[in-house]
Amino acid sequence: MDKLLLNLMEEVSDLHGVPSGAYNIRANGEGADRKTTANIDIVTKTDKPGIDIIIKPGTKNESVHIPALITKTGVMDLVYNDFYIGEDADVLIVAGCGIHNSGDQKSEHDGIHRFFVGKNAKMRYVEKHIGTGDGTGENIINPVTEIYAEEGSYCELETVQLKGVDSTKRESKAVLKDGATLIIKEKILTHGKQYAETAFEVDLDGEGSSANLISRSVAKDKSKQLFLSKINGNAKCAGHSECDAIIMDDATVSAIPEISANNIEASLIHEAAIGKIAGEQLIKLMTLGLTEAEAEEHIINGFLK
Repeated sequence: MDKLLLNLMEEVSDLHGVPSGAYNIRANGEGADRKTTANIDIVTKTDKPGIDIIIKPGTKNESVHIPALITKTGVMDLVYNDFYIGEDADVLIVAGCGIHNSGDQKSEHDGIHRFFVGKNAKMRYVEKHIGTGDGTGENIINPVTEIYAEEGSYCELETVQLKGVDSTKRESKAVLKDGATLIIKEKILTHGKQYAETAFEVDLDGEGSSANLISRSVAKDKSKQLFLSKINGNAKCAGHSECDAIIMDDATVSAIPEISANNIEASLIHEAAIGKIAGEQLIKLMTLGLTEAEAEEHIINGFLK
């Protein structure tokens, strides 16, 4: 890979070169490099673009990286990636999409990821999206995530998008069986005229299942954000949805949480808070020698940490 691709991969995956362990690197709509291990296999789909990642039962302390990178203008990339995580496995999956667009055409990556998480398996999924480049073409990223969690499984998702993406629609759906746990932590920052939409929907079908959906976002300039969440409690379960947003300048933020209790033993909570940076916070930091802009940046960084 050239230096631009390597730099982009470092930003989306925190890697300083080709990763160890299993990986699949996609660049400008095509496979660039791949490595499998004894416990993690990666197979190219034959019916549509994408890969199957098969993690053997009982696999522990292993990781798989699947960055998707675009460094050309006018690229439209669509992939379907399916993850099969065996029973009792414990793995880290690092995805991420980076677009560097220096041209006048839009570049777009749409990824449809499905996770089939086996009984008592544990999965941590980290996804980071960024856009760079000095062109006039848009950077567009639209991820779709589907999770099917078997009994006793644990799924933790951490998604981050803090710069350079002009438009994104993030859709996540999950179905949880008995004793399964889902935690989603989302961080988004938009500026300029960017648009970001998040839609969560979780079906808590199993007894003792639980979900905790947390979104923190900052909207600057004339950017727009929409947060939608829906938790369906269909059994004795626990569900919590939280959206906290800081709004600045002429930005707009809408939060629409929804909970549906379809079982008398379902315990569901939703929270949403949108507001500006408190004046006393700015004043306190400015008395310590920071400018107003520096104080705002400090508060935002702490909020999105």
